[in-house]
Amino acid sequence: MKKLVVGILAHVDAGKTTLSEAMLYRSGNLKKLGRVDHQDAFLDTDALERERGITIFSKQAVLPLDGLEVTLLDTPGHVDFSSEMERTLHVLDCAILVISGTDGVQGHTRTLWRLLDRYHVPTFLFVNKMDLAGADRQAVLEELRRRLDENCVDFTQEGDPFHEAVAMCGEEALTAYLDTGTVPDSEIVSLIAARRLFPCWFGSALRLEGVDEFLAGLARYARCPDYPAEFAARVYKIARDPQGARLTYLKVTGGTLKVKALLSGGPENDRWEEKADQLRIYSGSRFQTVSEAPAGTVCAVTGLSRTFAGEGLGTEAGAALPLLEPVLTYQVILPDGCDPHTALLKLRELEEEDPQLHLVWNEHLREIHIQLMGEVQLEILRRRIAQRFGLEVSFGQGSIVYRETIAAPAEGVGHYEPLRHYAEVHLLLEPGERGSGLSFASACSEDVLDRNWQRLILTHLTEREHPGVLTGSPITDMKLTLVAGRAHLKHTEGGDFRQATYRAVRQGLKSAGSVLLEPWYDVRLEVPSENLGRAMSDLQQRHGVFQPPETEGDMAVLTGAAPVASLHGYWTEVTAYTRGRGRLFCVPGGYRPCHNTEEVVAALGYDSERDTENPTGSVFCAHGAGFTVPWDQVRSYMHVDSGVRLGAAAELEQEERPAGGRLSGSLADDKELQAIYERTYGKVEREAFRPQPKPARTSLDEGKYNIRSQDRGPEYLLVDGYNIIYAWDELKAAAQSSLDAARQLLLDILSNYQGFRKCVVIVVFDAYKVKGNPGSVSKYHNIHVVYTKEAETADSYIEKATYEIAREHRVRVATSDGAEQLIILGHGALRVSARIFKQEVEQAQGQISAFLAEYNRKNKGSKVGDRLSRP
Repeated sequence: MKKLVVGILAHVDAGKTTLSEAMLYRSGNLKKLGRVDHQDAFLDTDALERERGITIFSKQAVLPLDGLEVTLLDTPGHVDFSSEMERTLHVLDCAILVISGTDGVQGHTRTLWRLLDRYHVPTFLFVNKMDLAGADRQAVLEELRRRLDENCVDFTQEGDPFHEAVAMCGEEALTAYLDTGTVPDSEIVSLIAARRLFPCWFGSALRLEGVDEFLAGLARYARCPDYPAEFAARVYKIARDPQGARLTYLKVTGGTLKVKALLSGGPENDRWEEKADQLRIYSGSRFQTVSEAPAGTVCAVTGLSRTFAGEGLGTEAGAALPLLEPVLTYQVILPDGCDPHTALLKLRELEEEDPQLHLVWNEHLREIHIQLMGEVQLEILRRRIAQRFGLEVSFGQGSIVYRETIAAPAEGVGHYEPLRHYAEVHLLLEPGERGSGLSFASACSEDVLDRNWQRLILTHLTEREHPGVLTGSPITDMKLTLVAGRAHLKHTEGGDFRQATYRAVRQGLKSAGSVLLEPWYDVRLEVPSENLGRAMSDLQQRHGVFQPPETEGDMAVLTGAAPVASLHGYWTEVTAYTRGRGRLFCVPGGYRPCHNTEEVVAALGYDSERDTENPTGSVFCAHGAGFTVPWDQVRSYMHVDSGVRLGAAAELEQEERPAGGRLSGSLADDKELQAIYERTYGKVEREAFRPQPKPARTSLDEGKYNIRSQDRGPEYLLVDGYNIIYAWDELKAAAQSSLDAARQLLLDILSNYQGFRKCVVIVVFDAYKVKGNPGSVSKYHNIHVVYTKEAETADSYIEKATYEIAREHRVRVATSDGAEQLIILGHGALRVSARIFKQEVEQAQGQISAFLAEYNRKNKGSKVGDRLSRP
């Protein structure tokens, strides 16, 4: 039987749990229809859920549906429990989004829609509460199309209007409709799976109106995935049963999971192996054990003690970082006589079950602080702590969870060399896109630092949150790349690189321009029209931004964003000055630069120089004793030159290259490459330091560089398209009026160049911001043109391609990206700067012109001779 995993999501009070109840009842799984207000809903299994009438924890139920086995995952609707909902999105085949027919698209609905889009989840919509006064089908449908997606289609209509609306969602569907007057089911299924069509049904879950039609449509149009034969699974939740047994909830995404199977996970340096003792298929609070779980099954596994939400098992990759983050922090006030360390260990269980529930231990103050989404979650947490651990805790006054990032690239250096210890680390810190989190990479050659040491450094980068230097808040939105390092043959131990790595991060942050980030809310403010001026003034005074106001009847609507800190308690003001008619919807909108950085920094009073647990300086050794060097003097003491040059020196394009000579890009002629390579990897000056597989590199003529010689097949030239366009003046000028024209001009130039040089030319263009873009590879005359897929940059494509091609062929990369140039050197390729590549192209064009002129001259002379020789 085919399996389908379906999640059900909604803004709070839209009727999500009621719809789940109705679906289970109509499928025959329930004998009696429960109700939320009667506290007997089948999926509200927790006492707190029944008491408050809201879903707090995601639950599952299994129901048969026309040859399908559907696993229904009910998720929380309240914004404070959004992280619980977001984790389920990683395992869904499709989703049901419930909309209130009377309230329409609400604030949290937009957040849910963005998350569904981010995780590429096909979505079915059910508009609930259509039996209530004020519910207008056409008005709701128009709002769905306006505020969610124009391809929301009413699937309760029939005939030509239905097929015509569906046909407008895709070219193939339109072609089929024009040919036959209908759109086949297979095409409808494909459009829904590609998130190009969003089917909508209308009804009342409480009265069971429209539920049967919705279930039939779900069975008819939802696509069941095809799974690979090799075992794979993704963990999406950690929980505990009433007896305290740890449960790992996962979806099997490949092969079959059998009871007592040996599973493994964790990082390479800390792998674990444990047996799956029991496989449980839950439906509500009840479960049945099974001996095996085939692909598509959602089950709870006992016996696993080290799994975590988002982890991939088998061949499954780990999940992406969550979009929603906690924005508030509170001190946990323990009862008198309670040991804080003991309490912290107990609270770690709750953090494990909800990774977005961050616990922070302040060693100096011996205080526990907790980060979460909102005040409702705070009250639920207090009750859970009392029920599970018997601790009656309270919480201090809440404050904002800040983050820190950097404004410009910086090199961070760390050295740790007390007596009989040694480690040195060089990191390149680069700012990332807002909301990207932290990413880590290595561009360090194994000739400079062994692979095992490099892996250890990357492990130390990922094993903890690194505090910033402004307020001590965790850093985010950065890429940290290992560019150089050094170990000692006898004295280096694993802990040495931990110290050097941490110090390199801190020193880099001190060198860079730090930026304080604060959480913002996406805001929708609805007020009577006469209160619009007050509302706009309030948002401006709270440092918010908003779009031009809209009018809906006698109400005015402001849509925008504002800092979380400035909106605290504002909803009470809205209620007061609108006399209860106004409504304020706030949903997490990510982090932005803080609006009052100096005030916050002064209030928090963090001093990075006095933070002894996170030192910014380094430790060196002289005369048999270690001594500390402040962060701003460390660079002059370093033993390795990474070759990274930032600011004016970072522009590799500005490096002087001797004039004259054929621009072949060969290793023997490229003196610029020699200088860059030696600065990057350094010289081994002491035998005690490792690795030292070859004599010290002193000159290019010695041929000691670790550039593999490839003499099989043609030479490959990879061109970073947009980097070249914006580095060449004539192409940049063309791009200002038409980027398409600039691309076409570059392709024509490269086609001529390839015809003359006879190399394999691959031009790579960024298309990573194009939603749903699968990427493409095509042929333009005699060259290959690549458009990267969504979320893949040209840099990453070129790095991967270079790594693969350089194994068998000689590879050159033309780009103006300095960081990319350093990385491709480590892959065994030769780099060509944009400036030098332009000279190569101009030289080739000159030789082509000279060849054509000579050919025309000879051809013309031959024709003249022929005419003279005729009788």
